[in-house]
Amino acid sequence: MSAAPRKKQTESASSPKASEAVDPVASAPADSAQGVRAIKKYPNRRLYDTQTSSYITLSDVKEMVMGCEQFVIVDAKSGEDLTRSILLQIILEEESAGMPMFSTQALAQIIRLYGNTMQGLMGNYLEKNIQSFIDLQASLTENSVKSLQNPLMQTFMGGYIEQSRQMFTQMQEQMGKQAESLIGNLGAGLTPKK
Repeated sequence: MSAAPRKKQTESASSPKASEAVDPVASAPADSAQGVRAIKKYPNRRLYDTQTSSYITLSDVKEMVMGCEQFVIVDAKSGEDLTRSILLQIILEEESAGMPMFSTQALAQIIRLYGNTMQGLMGNYLEKNIQSFIDLQASLTENSVKSLQNPLMQTFMGGYIEQSRQMFTQMQEQMGKQAESLIGNLGAGLTPKK
């Protein structure tokens, strides 16, 4: 018999059975690492945490993200990785409540990048820039708020801005190389043979 309370086992016909393995690796995609917390999403749209043998909410998943826990969310039937879609749901909830992070114009510009040849570069650029910002935030947290007027703080901010500028310059150079390559390939196909 499972360690889960009886109420949680009988709540839905599609809930996990006592015979199901409570092994995050077994229910997670093949590429997930040992120690990754597995969450199953059932057809009734409920999330089941295999580690705690209980149902959880999107708020609980958000708390896992905030706690930097490693987890994967999989479809209980197909085993499909649903982690990204659940994280996007959390972002949508956060954007709908309180003060949004993205303006309407910023969201429209992001949408315009989908299907564009620069989509991969922009995703990589944004990811690196966000990580730089998080690193900066961690450095600032280590220092007290009193030091905001400190020249060291100004150096941190200057370093972040410079790093962001360098990443943008690298992205522009990659775009230029791709454009040259594309034009070169198109030109080679149009050149008449002698």
